[in-house]
Amino acid sequence: MEWIELTVSTTSIASDLISETLIAEGATGTMVEDRADVPDPSKPNGYWEIIDPAMIDNMPEDVRVHAWFEPGAGFPDKLSALKARYQSLLESSPGFDVGTLEITLQNVADTDWNEVWKRFYKPFHAGERLVVKPTWEPYTPSETDLVIEMDPGMAFGSGTHETTGMCLALLEKVVTPGCHVIDVGTGSGILAIGAALLGAESVLAIDIDPNAVKVARENIAHNRLSGRIDVREGNLLDEQATTCDICVANIIADVIIGFASPLKAHIHPGGYFICSGIIRQREEEVLHALENAGYTIMETVHRGEWTAFLSRRPSEG
Repeated sequence: MEWIELTVSTTSIASDLISETLIAEGATGTMVEDRADVPDPSKPNGYWEIIDPAMIDNMPEDVRVHAWFEPGAGFPDKLSALKARYQSLLESSPGFDVGTLEITLQNVADTDWNEVWKRFYKPFHAGERLVVKPTWEPYTPSETDLVIEMDPGMAFGSGTHETTGMCLALLEKVVTPGCHVIDVGTGSGILAIGAALLGAESVLAIDIDPNAVKVARENIAHNRLSGRIDVREGNLLDEQATTCDICVANIIADVIIGFASPLKAHIHPGGYFICSGIIRQREEEVLHALENAGYTIMETVHRGEWTAFLSRRPSEG
């Protein structure tokens, strides 16, 4: 069976009204596509929140309300009623901008229309060995591939964002069999999964957000790594006895600057600190914070507007 997807071009302020009219005329569901619902990726507004810019790049300039109708003899009448409603709305000058209210139609297969976006995501190499694969995509790994199954979404941590990819690539350089890793602000758990696949004996994935902890546990279980990755809700700086050989933090500049120094107590002498989520404008500030805390910068990586550092705690001090 095919469905009829009807899309209305409108504005943020009018989107709820348009959605209500579509439901009233028999739509089985609606979805609002609005750039205003996606935070500016260059200005993260939460400690662990960074938005994948690809989500915004693929969105239309105007607001679009999508609705799905069962095809049949009654649909032309519903379409005529909607057109009459919208023409009346345009003529009534309701006191706010409703947009063009242009209607477009297309037939879509009998599927979950909320997952149409899946066709844009394919397996890709995040480093030399680590491959990020959506769960629905087939992939035949090479002998050296280490496959992370991770479904993309709007939130940071699917592997598609530059900062995630840089952290995974840097983990490839320093993770050795038997080492211990801490993933601070784990989010989806993707970096913890990558570290475990690379050979880490144990990984602590910690986040202050209970929702992130829930998602991380689910992703880690799906990748069959629950036995090697401990997921906790909380602040690493409160975990006094927790130490590691490698700490990775894909957060934002302000947080990295604030805990660069106290974090040293959680990294063994000679251990590594990988940090990213740093917009280029803040790169020098983070660099100075790391150096002032006593880290040696081993490598600086850039992708797009983002920076990642691989640094090392001195063997003494």
